[in-house]
Amino acid sequence: MPEYTDTAALAAVEARLATYPPLVFAGEARTLKEELAAAGRGEAFLLQGGDCAESFAEFSADTIRDTFKVMLQMAMVLTYGAKVPVVKVGRMAGQFAKPRSAATEMKDGVELPSYRGDIINELPFTAEARIPNPDKMLRAYTQAAATLNLLRAFSKGGFADVHQVHAWTLGFAQGQRIEQYRDMANRIQDTLDFMTAAGLTADTNAELSTVDFYTSHEALLLEYEEALCRQDSLSGQWLAGSGHMIWIGDRTRQPDGAHVEFCQGVLNPIGLKCGPSTTAEDLKILIEKLNPENEMGRLTLIARFGAGEVAKHLPRLISTVQEMDANVVWTCDAMHGNTIKANSGYKTRPFEKVLSEVREFFAVHRDHGTIPAGVHFEMTGQDVTECTGGVRDVTSEDLSLRYHTACDPRLNASQSLELAFLVAEELSGLRQDRARAAS
Repeated sequence: MPEYTDTAALAAVEARLATYPPLVFAGEARTLKEELAAAGRGEAFLLQGGDCAESFAEFSADTIRDTFKVMLQMAMVLTYGAKVPVVKVGRMAGQFAKPRSAATEMKDGVELPSYRGDIINELPFTAEARIPNPDKMLRAYTQAAATLNLLRAFSKGGFADVHQVHAWTLGFAQGQRIEQYRDMANRIQDTLDFMTAAGLTADTNAELSTVDFYTSHEALLLEYEEALCRQDSLSGQWLAGSGHMIWIGDRTRQPDGAHVEFCQGVLNPIGLKCGPSTTAEDLKILIEKLNPENEMGRLTLIARFGAGEVAKHLPRLISTVQEMDANVVWTCDAMHGNTIKANSGYKTRPFEKVLSEVREFFAVHRDHGTIPAGVHFEMTGQDVTECTGGVRDVTSEDLSLRYHTACDPRLNASQSLELAFLVAEELSGLRQDRARAAS
């Protein structure tokens, strides 16, 4: 957590934020909880994705539009593979703070405080830039509000029309000349053509041109989170007004920690990152604290172990959940456990490692008879070169071409969509396995 040197300025910012309207509303959070509950039962699938850390400098309508567009494309492909609705949750409109492994960093013999995200301090490596500044919370709120405003317009204003979304996807499949993707894309097109022939168009069915889209972020900066809490007039419960869904990171999930204490007191759906160091004992306490009523959809366990490590760690957590008869939503973060340093010196994530962890996640759940309910990716709609591999075969040497992230490497638009096709194949296979078992 940052140490603010000017406590009077911090108190003034918190008091000002406390008078602002919440960014989201209790009814929206409850609806998302219901949709996540469906995912936990296998009746829907969660797609959660977006920036590693949102930036003030990179903020633009085009950036928001392009990420939203790719998520719509991914959701359409996943819907076809799973044959269930896809719950779309962006890492957007609040993902400004980043946990750091160390309080300081060293460059050329100079030691300064670590960069903690634009909501706290600044990226340039100077003593002045690295001082935590509470005024940045006000700028983060303004940017989050503008982002949500645009997302709501895109969601309901016709941009999300299924025929338009699939036209973008067809361009990807044909451009890359990959038969397995093109075959699935063509099958989706056949389905849409049949719907059109049957009179099911956006003109006659508004559902075909609108989507529900939710926001999420790590509830790391508690000064910001607490200032945006509001009491729901219908239930009397407290709402984290900063986003529809908030999660607790792998570094801040101590059962007696402040972040757990905060999250257990709000009505929003809560995510909990589970890494290799998550013990069965800690998980049991965390589940009891964060979901005392055992509501399906309230708690999402976001597994993040790294390729080759899933079978070692996930089974003990599944066993703990089964022993408790706990209702949780299982999802896979295949990004954070697969970060390496490339030969070129850049931090990156190999696409094949990301894909491998997803496949291992599905395989373990298949073996245990449990439900893999979603995926969680750091991605962008921009044509960046931050993760190696994929159909465009980004190499270690290519990373310097368009490496724009302020923190961790993200999948680009092409890699994100390719991953959606591959996850759709896993979902299709899982659905076929269930059908065979039922017969």
